[in-house]
Amino acid sequence: MRATVIHAPHDIRVQEVPDPAIQQPTDVVLRVLRACICGSDLWAYRGESARRPGQRIGHEFLGIVEEAGSEVNGFSIGDLVVAPFVWSDGTCAYCAEGLTTSCPQGGFWGSVGSDGGQGEAVRVPFADGTLVRLPAAGASDDHLLTALLALSDVLGTGHHAAVGAGVKRGSTVAVVGDGAVGLCGVMAAKRLGAERIIALGRHQVRTDIARDFGATDVVAERGEAAVEAVRELLGGEGAQAVIEAVGTEQSMRTAVGITRDGGSIGYVGVPHGSGTGLDLGVMFDRNIALRGGVAPVRTYIPELLPDVLSGTIDPSPVFDLTVGLDEVPAGYKAMDERTALKVLIKP
Repeated sequence: MRATVIHAPHDIRVQEVPDPAIQQPTDVVLRVLRACICGSDLWAYRGESARRPGQRIGHEFLGIVEEAGSEVNGFSIGDLVVAPFVWSDGTCAYCAEGLTTSCPQGGFWGSVGSDGGQGEAVRVPFADGTLVRLPAAGASDDHLLTALLALSDVLGTGHHAAVGAGVKRGSTVAVVGDGAVGLCGVMAAKRLGAERIIALGRHQVRTDIARDFGATDVVAERGEAAVEAVRELLGGEGAQAVIEAVGTEQSMRTAVGITRDGGSIGYVGVPHGSGTGLDLGVMFDRNIALRGGVAPVRTYIPELLPDVLSGTIDPSPVFDLTVGLDEVPAGYKAMDERTALKVLIKP
């Protein structure tokens, strides 16, 4: 089969790889219908996250079960399913607590020795604990299928940030980052009842989506100017809940600067260069809480799925460029150059 492979920074190729096969009785083999490129994939693409030459890549996908191991009980051949970006066994103490990303037997798609999602098929370990069944009719509804794909990562990650930030009905929220996760953070805050949502971003196409998703205000400034602008909007105080969806030193400093005393930051931006972005003394003095990390999206999918199916929320606008499998390298280039927000892949 064909799949996306990374050989070196800026060297993404689509090439022949071995077909996936059942290795354990709890596995399934899934034929990919939709996949996409994540902003976090760009750190490998840019050489900021190490990868072995020839390693698979991609962690967001949904598709059809084509084979099932003898101990798979929850799925049958032909089922339409979505995969969260981390597989998990569904039976350990962490899975029972909802922290599926800490499952000792879990792992990330595209890690060494595993299949990546940007290909024609994927072997899924621990299928019963990992996958979530979708309505079969979704396979023939292109728009719905695209919206459902967001459940594999960005929608659940935005929701995790909103939960970490303590968003509730009536909250004032500020969102740092206008990428797909930040935009889904806006959507999640609106869904949880936020009254005022300030989106920080400078790209009008993206901030227009933010407004459609529920943002009431947009701040285009960065750094200290952004802190001043947000505080001016809020009468000199910061936001009760802040979503940090970038992961740089500057973005984290901005998040702390725009948080109201006693407020909370929900952080989901993959850290890159943010090791010195926190001043614990400032956070201590101002009673600012910090919660977040790798989103356990498998836990959130059952909660978010009904709203996607009903159309109550529609994250599909974050996908603004569609490519075939052979065009994936061009998709990476488009996202790297910020001419695309998030690239949808149709294998």
